Amino acid sequence: MSAAAVRPADPLEAVPLPPPPELVVSLAGASAEQQSRLERYAGLLAGPGVERGLLGPREAERVWPRHLLNCAALAELLEPGQTVLDLGSGAGLPGVVLAVLRPDVTVVLVEPLLRRALFLEQVVEALELRGTLVRRSRAEELAGRLLVDVVTARAVAPLPRLAGWALPLLHPGGRLLALKGDRADSELDQTRPLLAGLGACEGVVVDVGSGPTLARVAVLTRSPRAAS
Repeated sequence: MSAAAVRPADPLEAVPLPPPPELVVSLAGASAEQQSRLERYAGLLAGPGVERGLLGPREAERVWPRHLLNCAALAELLEPGQTVLDLGSGAGLPGVVLAVLRPDVTVVLVEPLLRRALFLEQVVEALELRGTLVRRSRAEELAGRLLVDVVTARAVAPLPRLAGWALPLLHPGGRLLALKGDRADSELDQTRPLLAGLGACEGVVVDVGSGPTLARVAVLTRSPRAAS
């Protein structure tokens, strides 16, 4: 399979799914349009996303606290004008959430499986995410062909393996942002002996967000001396 854009798919009908009342305050920094898009995306995840097996049936009730708000916290780590590659995007987490909350960046959703890539294309169309692209590809196929400022990933692979896929896709000085939760510190400890060989100059764990949006992120920075 070669890296390629996904063929156009029929639009999905997005039925909005508002957040639980106790979580509305977590969206205080989002505009009304951004909140509306997130509600439509929540509806797509809880409806077609579950029907197509991209999310488990029990996840429909936890779309907001477990998925959307957890991913939303990453938005504060992005800088205007950056290109962000969401590796193994699956149902679009965290890439779609970042595309909604940060229209000032370009998001590339990379997913190797056809059914998931088609779903992502439909989501981009339904939410009118003009700065968002979908690529059906594996990370290994993009190495040497695409360089970005930031790679994001959630529930893709253990950090040592993920770093091997992601770091070659980064400009020197670019960052891998891996949502790892409680495993962030232990996975980073496993990865530290490999950092120099992978072309990374730094690895840290940072907390972003607060309350229900709190997320622990392993951040690896590609060495400024790495070959591009």
